[in-house]
Amino acid sequence: MRVAPEGWPFILAAWAIAALLGLFAPVWAALLWLPIAVWVIAFFRDPVREGPRGDNLVIAPADGVVVSVKSMDESDYVKARTNRVSIFMNVFNVHVNRYPMNGTIEYRHYNRGAFGHAGTEKASLDNEQSTIGLMTARGRVLVRQIAGLVARRIITDHGVGTAVVQGERMGLIRFGSRVDVFVSATAKVLVHEGDKTVAGRTVVAQWE
Repeated sequence: MRVAPEGWPFILAAWAIAALLGLFAPVWAALLWLPIAVWVIAFFRDPVREGPRGDNLVIAPADGVVVSVKSMDESDYVKARTNRVSIFMNVFNVHVNRYPMNGTIEYRHYNRGAFGHAGTEKASLDNEQSTIGLMTARGRVLVRQIAGLVARRIITDHGVGTAVVQGERMGLIRFGSRVDVFVSATAKVLVHEGDKTVAGRTVVAQWE
């Protein structure tokens, strides 16, 4: 199983604790810790993802559950009416995020903020977040990584001027979070609240 490189310090620490408990603590203590050590590996898994591709498709940037589909004006980069799809990742989802379309990064912005529940509408305004604006063959697309209750580090891999590939790794958010994707209102959204998504595989919107 492929693991995101950011995970190795946490994995090594978790298994070092497991080893110490196995050597010096009662058996029950080691057994209680073992599922946590296994979960840390699972949390940072980075599977190879293949799926539908095309300039008319918007691919899910995150594994999780769609918590909101909303028509709204986006003023930071798209500067037009958009459809926003919000995907919430729980602590058992893969947390590697992926680019929804081919394009060039024209905008990048980090905003310090709070660490409220990422699934709420308030989180889109108040929580820590990192935003990427992509110029694609279909126009401007914005992707926003939003920290959650226990997320304390948003990692965004690329800077302005980078040409990126649909389904390629965009970054990672540690320990629970949300990703929003804003696309032109001319694109048809194909998912609904409650739908599960797989990053790099699920088509969330499409142009005819």
